[in-house]
Amino acid sequence: MAGGEWKVLGMQTTTKNPPGVSATQPRNQGRDYAQFDLNEIARSFPQTADSLLLDTYLTDEKAASARVFRVYRPTPPHYHATCDEYLYVLRGKGTFWLGSPENSGVFSPGFLLFFKRGTVHAFPELLEEPVVFLSVDTPRRDPRDIIFVNPADGTPESFIQPQTQGAPRALK
Repeated sequence: MAGGEWKVLGMQTTTKNPPGVSATQPRNQGRDYAQFDLNEIARSFPQTADSLLLDTYLTDEKAASARVFRVYRPTPPHYHATCDEYLYVLRGKGTFWLGSPENSGVFSPGFLLFFKRGTVHAFPELLEEPVVFLSVDTPRRDPRDIIFVNPADGTPESFIQPQTQGAPRALK
């Protein structure tokens, strides 16, 4: 489907395939499905960014959203008011804390971090780059749902931007 159009999980509009994405609608039962090459998506992120993170949404449903994002700089303490978050480490290594700095550790590929809405979390050090996560937010996280503990640390716009360039071929 390289360069084709895709439809994700009940969305009413179609768009060009994002990096590493192939999606089709089966002819039976009216259900939609998609397959994603997370490694290809991870490789597609640029080397630098103006925001702390760049992301690519894989799904964006009311019940949950899934996305892949790359972290470019240490992420200050923040929380999300409207969703729980599952973060699966695809690439890189760094430090994290959940709830408070006393609950800290090192993450690396294969780690799954989970925290409920309202839980303050941070990624104070990036030890091996690039740092890339698969995120599942339940329910769907609005991209503006980012509250910094210290408001001087940033805004939703300075925190994350959607990836718009460097898209590799879609899955066949």
